[in-house]
Amino acid sequence: MQTDQRILLVGTQSERISRLSCILEFLGEQLELVSPVQLNEKVQNTRYRALIVETDAIPLDKLRPIAAQIPWQPILLLGPVDALGGSLIGQLEEPFNYPQLTEMLHFCQVYGQAKRTEVPTSGNQTKLFRSLVGRSEGIAQVRHLISQVAGSDATVLVLGQSGTGKEVVARNIHYLSDRRDGPFIPVNCGAIPPELLESELFGHEKGSFTGAISSRKGRFELAEGGTLFLDEIGDMPLQMQVKLLRVLQERVFERVGGSKPLQANVRVVAATHRNLEQMIENNEFREDLFYRLNVFPIEMPALAERSDDIPLLLQELVSRVFNEGRGKVRFTQRAIESLKEHDWSGNVRELSNLVERLTILYPGGLVDVNDLPMKYRHIDVPEYSVEVSEEMLERDALASIFSDDEPVEIPETRFPSELPPEGVNLKDLLAELEIDMIRQALEQQDNVVARAAEMLGIRRTTLVEKMRKYGMSKE
Repeated sequence: MQTDQRILLVGTQSERISRLSCILEFLGEQLELVSPVQLNEKVQNTRYRALIVETDAIPLDKLRPIAAQIPWQPILLLGPVDALGGSLIGQLEEPFNYPQLTEMLHFCQVYGQAKRTEVPTSGNQTKLFRSLVGRSEGIAQVRHLISQVAGSDATVLVLGQSGTGKEVVARNIHYLSDRRDGPFIPVNCGAIPPELLESELFGHEKGSFTGAISSRKGRFELAEGGTLFLDEIGDMPLQMQVKLLRVLQERVFERVGGSKPLQANVRVVAATHRNLEQMIENNEFREDLFYRLNVFPIEMPALAERSDDIPLLLQELVSRVFNEGRGKVRFTQRAIESLKEHDWSGNVRELSNLVERLTILYPGGLVDVNDLPMKYRHIDVPEYSVEVSEEMLERDALASIFSDDEPVEIPETRFPSELPPEGVNLKDLLAELEIDMIRQALEQQDNVVARAAEMLGIRRTTLVEKMRKYGMSKE
C-alpha cells in the first residue's frame, strides 16, 4: 500500500470544482481530478491524504459500499449529505473558506494516522524506506529485484553513487527474508583502520594482541542467523579480501589468535560506490572475491535519473521528520520544480539533509523557490514585493527629502530650496528627483541594476519597475 499525499477530487470539471481547486492549491495542496469510473482503480493500492467526492457524480448510496472497502481512506463529501459515519468524515459547503478547509484536512490527517495500522499489507510487499519511494522505472526495478532475491540466501552486491540508499536496499532484503527475526549488522569497511578490520569482523581471543584484555565476538558472530551488511567493500584492504573470500566459500572462520573454527550462518550483502571492475584491472580488488560477491547485483539509480520521484520523496521525508517531532514544512509546486532541476550529487541523503534544514528554518511554513538555498534555485522567480500606490510613493519620497537622519543633497539649480511664489508641480518635481537619483546610481555602479538598487535602498525588481515607468534603460 503506497501513501500519496495528494488530494483526490472525484467528479467532473465544473465551476465549483475549479473554485475548490483554487483554494486548495493556495493552501499548498497537490490535487488530482478523476472521474467516478476511475475511482476504484485509483484507491485500490494507494492511500491519499484525502478523497473529496462530489455527491452529484456518485450518489451516497453507491459511495458507501466503496467506502466500506477502503476503511483507511478519509473521505470528504462535496454536496448535500443526510448522514455521515465511518470514513465519511466531513462535508464541504459553499462558499468555501480557509477555516473550513483547514479544519477538514486536519480531521483527515487525524483519521489517517488512527487508521494507519489497519492498512492491509502483503507479506511479500517491500516495506518502503526513504529512498525506495517512487514510481520511476529505475526504482520499480530495484523493488522487483529485492522481492526476487530476498527469499534466498544468495550474496547480493548493491552498486550505486553515495547517498542513493544502498543500506536501505540491504535492510529491505533482510526485512523480507526468512532471517528477518535475526540481527542486521552493518559494517563500514572504509571507516575501520586496516589493522583492526580483521578483529572487527572475526573477533579476537584474550591476549591475541596488545590491548586484547578479553575475548570479543566479531561482526560475523554477532550477525549469526541474520544479515551482515558490508558497506564500502571497495575500501577493504587486499589482505582482508583473501580472508573474506575464504569465509564466503567455506562458511567457516576463526577469531584472531584462536584456532577453533566457527560456523558462519550469515547472509552477506555488500555495497560500494566504486567501479570494482576497474579496480580489478588496477590490481586493487580481487577478481575471485568480486565474482563471489556479485552473485546477484542490484544497481541503485542516481536521484538525478529519477527526478520525477522527488515529490513523493519529499512527502516521505517531511512525514518522517514530522513523526520524529521536529516540525513540518510544505513545498510550493515552483519549489518542487526547482528541486527537480538540481543535479543532486549527494542523492537522497542530500535531499534528506535539505528537508531537515528547511524544517529548522521554516517550521510549519510553506517553502517557495526563493526560500531554498541559492544552489537549489533553478527557476527565476522575482522576490515578492508589496504593491504600493502612487500617493504612498510620493509620501515616502517627501519623507526622505525632509528627513533629518539622511538628508538628500538636491542640486539647487534644478530643485529650489524654497517654495517659489508661483508654486511648483510637486508630482513632476518628485519624479525628476527620482529619475536623477536613479541615473546617478546607475552611473556610479557601471549600469549594474542590482548594485544600483542596493545603493538606493530598494529591491532590484522595484528599480526595474521604476526604470520602466520612466522609460529609462541601463544605457
